[in-house]
Amino acid sequence: MRNELKIYNTLSRKKEAFSALNPPYVGMYVCGPTVYNHVHLGNVRTFMSFDIIFRYLTFLGYKVRYVRNITDVGHLENDGDTGEDKIAKKAKLDNLEPMEVVQKYTNDFHQVMSMFNAWPPSIEPSATGHIIEQIEAVKFLLEKGFAYEVNGSVYFDVNTYNEKHHYGKLSGRVLEELMAGERELDGQDEKRNKADFALWKKASPEHIMRWNSPWGQGFPGWHLECTVMSTKYLGESFDIHGGGMDLKFPHHECEIAQSVASYAAEPAKFWIHTNMLTVNGQKMSKSLGNSFLPEQLVKGDHPLLDQAYSPMTVRFFMLQSHYASTLDFSNEALKAAQKGFKRIINGLRIIKQIEYPLIDEGSTLNEPVVEQIKQLCQQCHDAMNDDFNTAMTIGHLSNLLKKINAIHTKTLAVEELGLESFNLLKDTYISFLEDVLGLQEENSIDAEQLMQSVLQMYRIAKTERQYDKVDLIRAELKAQGIILKDMKSGVDWAYEE
Repeated sequence: MRNELKIYNTLSRKKEAFSALNPPYVGMYVCGPTVYNHVHLGNVRTFMSFDIIFRYLTFLGYKVRYVRNITDVGHLENDGDTGEDKIAKKAKLDNLEPMEVVQKYTNDFHQVMSMFNAWPPSIEPSATGHIIEQIEAVKFLLEKGFAYEVNGSVYFDVNTYNEKHHYGKLSGRVLEELMAGERELDGQDEKRNKADFALWKKASPEHIMRWNSPWGQGFPGWHLECTVMSTKYLGESFDIHGGGMDLKFPHHECEIAQSVASYAAEPAKFWIHTNMLTVNGQKMSKSLGNSFLPEQLVKGDHPLLDQAYSPMTVRFFMLQSHYASTLDFSNEALKAAQKGFKRIINGLRIIKQIEYPLIDEGSTLNEPVVEQIKQLCQQCHDAMNDDFNTAMTIGHLSNLLKKINAIHTKTLAVEELGLESFNLLKDTYISFLEDVLGLQEENSIDAEQLMQSVLQMYRIAKTERQYDKVDLIRAELKAQGIILKDMKSGVDWAYEE
């Protein structure tokens, strides 16, 4: 039933058959959020895409160690060389300690990912928790001749690295063009070359987050943390490394350089990058006013939104597009996804209630339908094996839904499938929706409004002296731990004590 999994590898720029370095184990590292602000939808899409990969590899039977870091060091902008410490800035504005800012937005990130039913990673290390290891990594690169120290800062020597290796292999950049095209930056004159990047940066007097090192007080470079943490928890070489396409250069390019310079080994076999979000065809950005937070999408409190959209609607919408393609948000697309999600989740509710008859009276199998079901179930596997193509998978599940609805409306007898094909249909539909795609039923029922409707039926039954209905309503509610109270002011209810 399950064919070979093929993954598009950014490094080779082609689809490759997947095989783990140490089967049946898979090591996967994904660059996590920088926690100084609320998580945005681009983050959600990236981490949701890797949630799908995590889920599917687990579904295939691999034991996956999924490592996703938290960047909480307080790096500067512009590749960790110059700019402003965003965590320190936020701490000053809100009159908080930097680590209070970190904890606040880490909690926010976890709540958002939980809202969209994403599995937590196996390990979630933080940059601040690995300062010692990062200092040791800098010392090692200095010893090997791939780094140099200037005025308390340490830089990676890209030219020296490029003499024997290829800096730019992941992104397709050419070092000479990078050197020529790099703009001048304040303080960059202390570097030997424009393309060199910071491994350790001397802290300016106003920089709050700082640590002692052999080169003075400072903080680690942005790229170093991921190399150190991925190596610590997954080894010098592991299976999958990923993140948003904006990290391909310079972040992931620099990670490769650091790993190869340190261990003479590529850090990962497969590099996976997710694509960007657009809104009505335009790039999502605060300056254009078309950027919104996940909470705004769910509550509908944004000028560009016609209504609120549930978390599962948003998840379903995102899964209708391949992770490597651009995804465009619009009210029309979200409303269509809302209908599609309700349709496919109704099928989930229905198929869970259908059971194959205990006594099969020997109905003749409908061979064409049985063959269709087998093909559709196989196609679900084929689609996910084709670089985790969730869009195609949903299409095949929608075709399976037609068979489920036919059984539900009695236009197709369940006995016509036979026990084996019925179980295949049921198991495939449920497991792919819940376990692989991470979709689940959402309870949108207003409990208080529902109780008021029940109370109204009770009042009518009592007024019309339909005491059998009165007793039935009381008994049904009592079974749920609720009692009715006939009071002078009317009928009320309470939890049974």
